[in-house]
Amino acid sequence: MRAQVRREALAEVSMMSVGLVIVSHSARLAEGVVELADQMAQGKVSMVAAGGALDGSLGTSVERILDALHRVEGHDGVLVLLDLGSAAMSVEMAVEAYQAEKNSRRVVVSSAALVEGAVIAAVEASIGHDLDEVAAAAAEAHTLPKTN
Repeated sequence: MRAQVRREALAEVSMMSVGLVIVSHSARLAEGVVELADQMAQGKVSMVAAGGALDGSLGTSVERILDALHRVEGHDGVLVLLDLGSAAMSVEMAVEAYQAEKNSRRVVVSSAALVEGAVIAAVEASIGHDLDEVAAAAAEAHTLPKTN
């Protein structure tokens, strides 16, 4: 039942939405960030986790990231958020491969803090903001106070 409701919610916004790809060296971390951001966006944004190496160890995988870029929905484009600097090389290679396939969707790679950026991006995307607005909001996530 929940899967059906999620599909219906995604169908409502897929023609005007931004998709998110969450890249982490840890598959569990990427999945957890997707879980949190999905809750905050009330299931209205397509998000795909691309975490861990292909053998299940810590690391990043160009293949997993490329697969995530293909699977994520979002007519307006895709925002990629990543955990650590070394993931940037894998993301860059995956985005280059994606664009070489003549995919027309824009892909923006964010330097935002992973958790805060993903949550803010998901909320912004859920209310219909475009890729540039979502990316800008994610980039500003570091300014949110965590304590009083």
